[in-house]
Amino acid sequence: MKTKLLYFFVTSFLILSSCSNNDDSSTTLPEPTTPEAGEVTPLDLTKYESGNNVMMQTFYWDVEPRGDWWDILSEKVASWADAGVDRLWLPVATKGQSGGYSMGYDPSDYFDFGEYEQHGTTETRFGSRTELENLIKKAHENNLEVIADIVINHNSGGGEEYNPYRDKNTYTLFDETHGNASGLFNRNYENFYPNSTSNYDEGSLFYAEQNLDHNQDYVQNWLWKQDNSVAKYYKNTMGFDGWRFDYVLGYEPWIVKAWLDEVGGFSVAELWDGNPVVLKKYIEETGSNVFDFSTFYKLEEALDRYEDLTYLDKEMLWQTYPEKAVTFTANHDTEKDSNEDNFIMAENKLIAYAYILTHPGYPTIFYSDYENEAFQEEIKQLITIHNSLAIGETEILYVDADEYIMKRKGTSENPGLIIYINTSDTTKRRTVKSNWTSSTLIDYSLNSTYVPYAKEDGEVNLEAPGKGYAVWSTTTPQE
Repeated sequence: MKTKLLYFFVTSFLILSSCSNNDDSSTTLPEPTTPEAGEVTPLDLTKYESGNNVMMQTFYWDVEPRGDWWDILSEKVASWADAGVDRLWLPVATKGQSGGYSMGYDPSDYFDFGEYEQHGTTETRFGSRTELENLIKKAHENNLEVIADIVINHNSGGGEEYNPYRDKNTYTLFDETHGNASGLFNRNYENFYPNSTSNYDEGSLFYAEQNLDHNQDYVQNWLWKQDNSVAKYYKNTMGFDGWRFDYVLGYEPWIVKAWLDEVGGFSVAELWDGNPVVLKKYIEETGSNVFDFSTFYKLEEALDRYEDLTYLDKEMLWQTYPEKAVTFTANHDTEKDSNEDNFIMAENKLIAYAYILTHPGYPTIFYSDYENEAFQEEIKQLITIHNSLAIGETEILYVDADEYIMKRKGTSENPGLIIYINTSDTTKRRTVKSNWTSSTLIDYSLNSTYVPYAKEDGEVNLEAPGKGYAVWSTTTPQE
């Protein structure tokens, strides 16, 4: 599961005289004190483990070509495993109302994985059931867990029927001839809000007439309780290992908790809220991981909106729940959002990845970023760093509008790291206190050829390129 760091030898020093614009220290930078450059050898990062890998989001909106996606992903599984990925988040795998065009977020038949002719197609947009099963099998052969995207708030694509609770016709009839060819989990107007036992659910922001009533035993039984429920079928028959809960703002936290209590597995909830207090409360109510929108928005504010790295010194979920914070820099929704405050600009993406892959949390890599030839090798190197050196307590050593320096303190067996982000136009250096003593350092991100030396007291003068970052650690193996 680990990748090998390409061994590199530093062959030149970059001696610069530029300092931070707000640095009151001398404008003459000190010369580094190091052994001869040819003697500098990086650590073998395959010998270190942080205890944490990364998840790959394996899709983007409207993936092409339609019908081939499961096979395309199958070809990438082995290389992703080699890069340090340990989970694959798949798109919604069952038939939606839009048939072969559906991305799955308009769920119709929870048990049609591309085997029933309905909504104008047999295969889903992503392929056939057999192709999906082959993908899951290949992932497991490469020791990767497979995460199912679960949409249990709203339904779409049912037949029309008279709904006495709305006194009009609604598309709430799901049976063998109306959008549910599998014949499993048939539904009608009694299973959606409002009905004979429940009033309208104000939490439903869309698909209001087809919003499932989770209070009903019938719905609970089919979603997670009985042996052939959605949850148990996904887990025991299809082989999924965990869950990504879509749009959890549309239903109560107890539903996720009940699901997990029944079937277990890794889970992450899409609670689109940048307030870390809201995210913490949801974790405590459900026991589920959540996507760390608080960190996503702080990165967007720091790198894009305000161009001020002091926003990275504000409250984020990973600071209090690092084991539950699933960090990310992009997903299928943010990348198609027209609101510029809801996505991180391409020119700042790699800095954002450098942040989440050096800080606590469980990072998610977005398919389109990883498969971008301009980004891939750099992201792979960051994954290697994350899976090996990103361990230990965090300490911000310095932060201002265009510089951010953070230390992972490591352990007795692992040296940890220091990340230096610089959003100014020019290369900068700054003296900080490291954990390493009498030690030559190098930039394991490969962005700098500068070779600093940590003194006996740990003081070291580090560097970061303009509009970029460096990830520093020692070249002295831990004893």
